[in-house]
Amino acid sequence: MKALVVITGRGMGGDAVNALNIIKALEDIDIQCEIALDNNAPGLLFKKNGYSWHKVPVPQAGGHAATKLNIIKAGIRTLKAVLKARQLIKKLNVDVVVGVIGGGAIVGCISAKLAMIPGVGIIDTPLDTKICTKLNKCIVLPEAGMFKQKIIPNNVVKSYFPLVKKIEKGDSEKAIEKIEELDKNKIFDKNRPSLLFSSGSSLFEGMIVCLSNYCSYLKENDRLNDYNLLLIGNPLKEEYLDLIDENHIINLGYINWINDLYELIDLAILTDDGVMIQESVACELPAVALTRVKYGRYHNMESIFPNAILETEIDQANIKIDEALKNLDKLKDNSKSYVEDLISAGEKIAKIILEEAKK
Repeated sequence: MKALVVITGRGMGGDAVNALNIIKALEDIDIQCEIALDNNAPGLLFKKNGYSWHKVPVPQAGGHAATKLNIIKAGIRTLKAVLKARQLIKKLNVDVVVGVIGGGAIVGCISAKLAMIPGVGIIDTPLDTKICTKLNKCIVLPEAGMFKQKIIPNNVVKSYFPLVKKIEKGDSEKAIEKIEELDKNKIFDKNRPSLLFSSGSSLFEGMIVCLSNYCSYLKENDRLNDYNLLLIGNPLKEEYLDLIDENHIINLGYINWINDLYELIDLAILTDDGVMIQESVACELPAVALTRVKYGRYHNMESIFPNAILETEIDQANIKIDEALKNLDKLKDNSKSYVEDLISAGEKIAKIILEEAKK
């Protein structure tokens, strides 16, 4: 059996991580996967994991930050995109199409309908929720408003983000080796607690501001040597790097050994979206969710994992980070009740796709 997985974005993180984890779960049940990315996507995550891909247009309207104008422009481009995707479906002779989030979900679902084969939409934004639920089976992820609704359509199933089965099995010693290689100023101390700051594969300005503020706060309180301050991600703009004090902050850049880092760090400060918050809970790693960093978006992830994470705006982050550091054990204990459902999410999604493919 063969699936075509159509993915929105640049193929580097976020949506691509969800897609890659679904692909691996499908491969575990012997479903061969073909991948389709946007023509301009660098596909770094898939390249690093040994996957090739087909190129099709995958228009984006901006996800949760979509404007009416962007939606109209994306809608016009979608017509060409679905025709290209339909051609690819026929060429590859696939049994099911999986559209992953935003434009990927929309292109995947519509092209599957045109090709008259089963399709499954992995939905997480207002636009894909509105369109894909009218076409075929959908799996709604935590960032979507529908995930929080008690009553949802019969063709929709709620699921946590898919994770790799062994996300919680990292190697802290490997992480230490990698950090020491990348630590230009040799300020890392393996005997100190380590704090990770991340907005995902892409580094947003708000996360650097939060880290810089906390660094200054520690300095003012004579605590600068208490922690290793680690930063990961590829900056959206190179000038963001000017905000980093490299004498006290270790910038690791874009990495592909996050599970090892999870095993090492004591607290993660993350944006309130996407896979990383869920990964931290699955690893029983205390986390602070920083809100409105990405285009002003707010997902209220604290309501998805109550008592397991703390939530804060940037201007209150110093206080919340200190609060989390005082309650690490409590946050770890509260994460335990979610672990089984989080780790099994990928398997659950793969089984739903298999059921649809057999129809």
